[in-house]
Amino acid sequence: MPAGVRALTPAGTMKIDTALVTRLVAAQFPQWAHLSVTRVEPGGWDNRTFRLGAHLSVRLPSAPPYAKQVAKEQHWLPRLAPHLPLPIPTPVAMGTPGPDFPWHWSVYRWLDGDTAAGARIADTRALAVDLAHFLSELRRIDTIGGPPPGLHNFHRGAPLSIYDAQTREAIAALRDCIDGDAATTLWQSALDARFRGSPVWVHGDVAAGNLLIRDGLLGAVIDFGCCTVGDPACDFTIAWTLFDREGRDTFRQATQVDDDTWARGRGWALWKALITVVKHRRTNRAEAAAATRVVEALFGSD
Repeated sequence: MPAGVRALTPAGTMKIDTALVTRLVAAQFPQWAHLSVTRVEPGGWDNRTFRLGAHLSVRLPSAPPYAKQVAKEQHWLPRLAPHLPLPIPTPVAMGTPGPDFPWHWSVYRWLDGDTAAGARIADTRALAVDLAHFLSELRRIDTIGGPPPGLHNFHRGAPLSIYDAQTREAIAALRDCIDGDAATTLWQSALDARFRGSPVWVHGDVAAGNLLIRDGLLGAVIDFGCCTVGDPACDFTIAWTLFDREGRDTFRQATQVDDDTWARGRGWALWKALITVVKHRRTNRAEAAAATRVVEALFGSD
């Protein structure tokens, strides 16, 4: 890390504020130094987002694992965008490491909208259909040269077995608050439904916070830091984390996903929900409760 760089917080993430972003922009992109810098709320955890003037945004990784994703997004987003039915982030410039900040960072064109985590959604079924169409088109894009799963995206798109030990440990740790036998059965079913297709483009983090809603409809998909070429099953976790039963059924029909991929998607959703409960049940009850509801939804669906 360069001498004089800001220290990481105890949690291992970089303290990033408007003053830092203002200095970085002024030093590396003086043509934008006159633009206002405003923190975007919610601004994310893996990365921090700030609005730069009226038409740009700045996105900075908060820790070393996420820094690896910057160059990947810069390279691939312009190549994916022409093939997709909805807007995705458009890179404008890439900042370089320096005394104030140790990693590359990005300037993007600003995308209007509120995340699906808090926005008014006019029609959940329409959202399910639009998202299914977007993911279907993403999977059709040529994969030549695309990045395989790995540490850069926390193995999204890789076989579920990578997280087998962690999932079983979480089930054991949570037997006082979940049906451990049901969780084990669901997990084993997901492991048994192995991916036998050809690798396709995968977003890797299809979550409510990465879906922008405009006028009640899906307007853009953001945060491609976990994108990869591999098994698309992880992109179906949104079926349980955002949609109710009716929306989930609509989403499944619209994606025309096969039973094995759907089963692996349930596995990805179970893994994420379980480790979230384990992490937050004593420190963030609201976060743990939301993840517990995902587990319950998984138990109640096919």
